[in-house]
Amino acid sequence: MIELRSIDEVRTAGEDDALLLWAAQGLVTGARAWSHGSASAVASPGASARDRLAVRGSVADAVPLVRHVLAESGPGYRPVGDTRLITALVERIPELSYVGAFGWMDTTGPELPRQTRPGPVADWLGRAELPEAAALLDRHFPSSYAHPERPGATAWAGIRDDRGRLTAIAADAWSAPEIGLLAGVATHPEHGRGRGHAEAVCRFVLDSLLRRSGRAALMVDESNTPAIRLYRRLGLRWRGISAAACR
Repeated sequence: MIELRSIDEVRTAGEDDALLLWAAQGLVTGARAWSHGSASAVASPGASARDRLAVRGSVADAVPLVRHVLAESGPGYRPVGDTRLITALVERIPELSYVGAFGWMDTTGPELPRQTRPGPVADWLGRAELPEAAALLDRHFPSSYAHPERPGATAWAGIRDDRGRLTAIAADAWSAPEIGLLAGVATHPEHGRGRGHAEAVCRFVLDSLLRRSGRAALMVDESNTPAIRLYRRLGLRWRGISAAACR
């Protein structure tokens, strides 16, 4: 097993894999990375509210690598990667159990597809507006990992309607220097949904992430068809991934 000491080494060993580069978090937040043959893995503490173990490569090389990293980093890390690989790891490592499937969606700059019609205008929220954003999440997206009252998000954006009501929000959260992450997307079902507010706030945050990092990504429940349709319209590509956990 070879421990990777720099982002350039992670990029080379992982063949520029966006999920691994995001999990690495610039190797400045306590994340550690390893390679073994064709496989690479990054143990990332607190990435999107969980201790995650991003992994890629052949099954033959990933099995001993994941065993090594779990022994090194602890059983609390959840392997995450392409569904085929995670399924194979669960079959071959008895202490792992399958948690579930979801989607990783990403895009590479320089910019998003052009907006076809005028829409509402989003802007960054000030500190005084964050309690309102928290209330919107608590009511309409309580399972969100990103939340104004918890660590992770560095900035929140929002849209207000003509009555001043906060109708849609999204966050720049757990971003890495090489790839920004969009999270915490929520829309008021009565005052924001169906009015282009979710698209506008997501476009605003994604544009910011692309300008800063050149790449942007998000994670989404595979059953959330309307959100996936929106993200595809914004130019993000779907990648089916799964997670496992130690029993």
